[in-house]
Amino acid sequence: MLLIKTLRDQLLTPLQSVSGIVEKRHTLPILSNVLLEKKGERLTLLATDIEIQITTSTDGASAEADTAVTVGARKLQDILRSLPDNAEVSLSLEDKRMQVRAGKSRFNLQTLPAEDFPRMALSDGEVRNFTVTQKQFRHLLAQTLFSMAAQDVRYYLNGLLLLVDGTQLKTVATDGHRLAFASMTLDGVGDLPRQELILPRKTVLELNRLLGDNDEPLQIELASNQVRFKFGQINLVSKLIDGKFPDYERVIPAILKNMVTLNRMALLQSMVRAAILTNEKFRGVRLVLTPGSLKIMAANAEQEEAQEELEVDYSGDSIDVGFNVGYLLDVLNNTSAENIEWGFNDANSSALLSIPGNDCFKYVVMPMRI
Repeated sequence: MLLIKTLRDQLLTPLQSVSGIVEKRHTLPILSNVLLEKKGERLTLLATDIEIQITTSTDGASAEADTAVTVGARKLQDILRSLPDNAEVSLSLEDKRMQVRAGKSRFNLQTLPAEDFPRMALSDGEVRNFTVTQKQFRHLLAQTLFSMAAQDVRYYLNGLLLLVDGTQLKTVATDGHRLAFASMTLDGVGDLPRQELILPRKTVLELNRLLGDNDEPLQIELASNQVRFKFGQINLVSKLIDGKFPDYERVIPAILKNMVTLNRMALLQSMVRAAILTNEKFRGVRLVLTPGSLKIMAANAEQEEAQEELEVDYSGDSIDVGFNVGYLLDVLNNTSAENIEWGFNDANSSALLSIPGNDCFKYVVMPMRI
């Protein structure tokens, strides 16, 4: 039975949209597969890892009877990717095997029954929804996602806080050593009740990969135990992390005695050069700020040293403080502002990096002993 006959990219593009969440090895073999469901002239592709589910579709399915089957997502993707750009591809089912044809190429793949494929149930109850552009939300994620923890025992740190409050949409991420905060104003939604959700790390990274840098709409639906994102042909449903996120407002310093404004690109380039000679394990750099001057110093176990010096417009207290250079490079690489404002009290308290005249972004980083 013929499922679909179309150009390679017409099939590869939606498959790449869903297969990013598919694990190579899974305790349930069927979770390594993608569900292909043909209804009329529409072929729907669905992948899940139990925590996240992504659905998308493409037109051009055959006129034969409706059917559904699952097949190895990575193998099918690798086959399609290896074919010529303008190749015409057909997928057909024959005796519980899927045949992929393109020109004189033939591939026979094992399938598993569609009825065995686990689907995430959509939660009942109240659902709040609002719409932003893909570009706006992707920008919000990009300003904070680099601060998420990766494999912390405090599982609620391995994700990103999504907070709706009135007309404000905020994202916050922290790994216990630094914290990134970003916010934006929602247009035309009225005052939404405060709601906090923790998105899993994998969901955040997948959204960052899939969202476009455009003004196309992104519909966000918030339920009590899951969140749904609808954009273009893609529908992404994710479970939430059940836990209490740290009170980010207590982490952001309210009073700062000293402030200095630095050119972001000049600071970034100096940090990159100094980082070459940091200790591979601790990656510490020493910052010495005095009136008119900022020195960035690094040293390693081989007694090698680096020193950079920037002229700055500063007349406050002198400070000698250490930071993990990776944390500083993350924030400098993930903002496009021309200048960065650095606020601090002393060498033992956290520093606040922000964009001058912009309250929508804050980055707090703890000092380290060097």
